[in-house]
Amino acid sequence: MSERIVVVGGGAAGMMAAVAAAERGASVTLLEPNERLGKKLNITGKGRCNVTNNADVQTLLANVPRNGKFLYSAFSRFDGRDAMAFFASIGVPLKTERGNRVFPVSDRAFDVSAALERRLKALRVRLVRDRAVELEIASGAVTGVLGERGTYPAGAVVLATGGVSYPATGSTGEGHRLAREAGHTVTPLQGSLVPLRDYGLGRTLQGLSLRNIGLTVFENRKKIYTDFGELLFTHFGLSGPVILSASAHMRHFDKKTYRLEIDLKPALDDQALDKRLLRDFEKYANHDFRNALDDLLPQKLIPAVVERTEIPPHEKVHDLTREQRHRLGQVLKHFSVDIAGPCPVTDAIVTSGGVKVGEIDPKTMESKLVKGLYFAGEIIDVDAYTGGFNLQIAWATGRAAGMAAADAPSEQREEDR
Repeated sequence: MSERIVVVGGGAAGMMAAVAAAERGASVTLLEPNERLGKKLNITGKGRCNVTNNADVQTLLANVPRNGKFLYSAFSRFDGRDAMAFFASIGVPLKTERGNRVFPVSDRAFDVSAALERRLKALRVRLVRDRAVELEIASGAVTGVLGERGTYPAGAVVLATGGVSYPATGSTGEGHRLAREAGHTVTPLQGSLVPLRDYGLGRTLQGLSLRNIGLTVFENRKKIYTDFGELLFTHFGLSGPVILSASAHMRHFDKKTYRLEIDLKPALDDQALDKRLLRDFEKYANHDFRNALDDLLPQKLIPAVVERTEIPPHEKVHDLTREQRHRLGQVLKHFSVDIAGPCPVTDAIVTSGGVKVGEIDPKTMESKLVKGLYFAGEIIDVDAYTGGFNLQIAWATGRAAGMAAADAPSEQREEDR
């Protein structure tokens, strides 16, 4: 067993790594410069904390669009249901909601971080308020961590410092710097699960929320992603659950163009929609076209739809042709929005990019370049959709790293040095 373990970062992955290592009997020091542990964890899920997804391994992997195969081993040993059992065991009653999203019964993210803190104290994990400045490495093996306030000798170090999203929570990218200095490749960092900027439509529709819409993403005219759910128009563009998930597929704005198509009536095929339009047009036969859509659309959206049909807004409904009605149907089923780019990574829920997975052992999360160095959570080049999947990555990789660090024999460490 490793004589001493230092975990750098007191977020979700770091706390889980520290718990897992301490449960194996290791002496663990947790370095965290923030005044509270789990600062980012406490704001996830709008303060409710979508702890995980009540899902098996295959479902988890299907929701990780970037380097999902790397997580097969970690998820196999600790999937969503294992995470649920773990949190129940440390005093966090859970509930499963739509989409198998798992939340604390209390709807309080703080209850999750507080339970982890209690577990750390029970396991006598030493918590130090310090920021890691440098990894100490000798003969290809980690020997400790140099902090701003002290030096922490170690037989193993777990880097769990997060990405670069929400920097106010402490995710400043320092872990990526430490990884680079240790010889690791860090792939380009950008936002994932991030709102999207458009070319001005959002400003005209600002505040409009659309529920139960279909969404299709086109990359250079090729369909790459579809979803169903809720979106929100904002002063900069679009946000909401389907937009955040769609952004995970839109990674090449420097080389490619992206367009969204919103299906405003996904429950109706073209034929059923046309019948619906005929009924509405019969009802509003003597009205201006622009005043005949109140039963069909939110008031704020009507001007944009009318403009796209190229039907004169004051034309009487009883004068509309079949071709014009068809044009309206097409706009309703294919309301397009050109995307200018993602919002800054600081606005993203998670970071896409990180320590290259090919340089990490997927079973143990140990570096293939430096003995005794482990990685966990968002610092690794993996990210997932919304729904509790990113926190599940943190729990599974944190647990794998903590257990492996604790189980690594001290004698082997000495030989490797």
